Amino acid sequence: MTIENILEEIETKIDKVHTQSLDLSFNELLDMFKNHELDISPDYQRLFRWTVGARSRFIESLILEMPVPPIYVVETDDGVYQLIDGLQRFSSYLHLRGELVAEHMNPPIKKGDALELADCDIVKGLNGLTFESLPMALKIKLKRAFVRVEVVRKGSDNKLKYHMFKRLNTGGEPLTEQQIRNCTIRMLNPQFNDFISQMSQNADFQNCIKNISDVQRYGSYDIELVLRYFALKNYRSEFKHDVADFMTEYMEGVSDGSLYFDYESNKINFEKVFFILNKAHKNKIFARIGKENNLQNNFNIYHFESITMGIQDIIDLIDIKEDGNIQKVKDSVIKLKNDENFKAETTGGGKNSTGLLRKRIELAQQFFLGVIQ
Repeated sequence: MTIENILEEIETKIDKVHTQSLDLSFNELLDMFKNHELDISPDYQRLFRWTVGARSRFIESLILEMPVPPIYVVETDDGVYQLIDGLQRFSSYLHLRGELVAEHMNPPIKKGDALELADCDIVKGLNGLTFESLPMALKIKLKRAFVRVEVVRKGSDNKLKYHMFKRLNTGGEPLTEQQIRNCTIRMLNPQFNDFISQMSQNADFQNCIKNISDVQRYGSYDIELVLRYFALKNYRSEFKHDVADFMTEYMEGVSDGSLYFDYESNKINFEKVFFILNKAHKNKIFARIGKENNLQNNFNIYHFESITMGIQDIIDLIDIKEDGNIQKVKDSVIKLKNDENFKAETTGGGKNSTGLLRKRIELAQQFFLGVIQ
């Protein structure tokens, strides 16, 4: 490519993004939020996780007139601003004013719950105060504190908006790979994103993965497991080395329409697989096995991959109304987990190569064949 071609391509890309910078007070942003002119998508809102101390210190920074980083929003066709960066700061202000709803937090934050400042380390006298108990001068100062708002105007190219979000969120508060996917790929098309979120709420699935940690759940690991399931089921031949990139590529492909995805048949398959697995071993289906065939209380991702993919060859042949079939699945899983080769292929780290993935799935396939024989 010549220098002229590169410059021409850059100019083309620049023309596809239209931006505007505004200085808005937090009170103006609050009014926009209450009037639904500033939107925070539920997926994005669930990423809020600043501690009470972090929220309080941000409010303290506003009172002390410290500079704060800009907030980024995308203007929709309706003229509504959609927040894409600045969630932790703006949600902290919403909590101060009793307008935050964050049911995923522990304890959950409901509308009307006002932040009580704590762990302010510069002006310690602020600790224990709420917005209502602050002196009037400080209330006014907080309402009038302004922040630079960078607006990506409507008409900008969707793919460039998507890449902008990805790059903005590679710094600051770290997000999990799935949290970034949930918020960014939605900009391409939300259908697949909504679908895997919906599947992640399936009761059988949730019970099967009950032993994942709270930290993993906060990081949308349950949704990532659903994505991993469909990516391995439908796109496994394209897996090369990095599983995170593999899942991102699959999700992007389905969302932008370049990869075909039959929603109805995949939904039926997913629900049947997890109905059977939950019937068989409930929340220990993906656990390691101990002495006397006792399944432990843990979750092993390699067992998840092997069992959910290994059963695919026979899933259509299983009649879920026959208890005998469920018992055969149950027995096959115990035999699989006791197999020395399977133990070797699912123990320790560094098992994400193409060959090792194929090997442990093939082992599971062999044991599941016993269900239909």
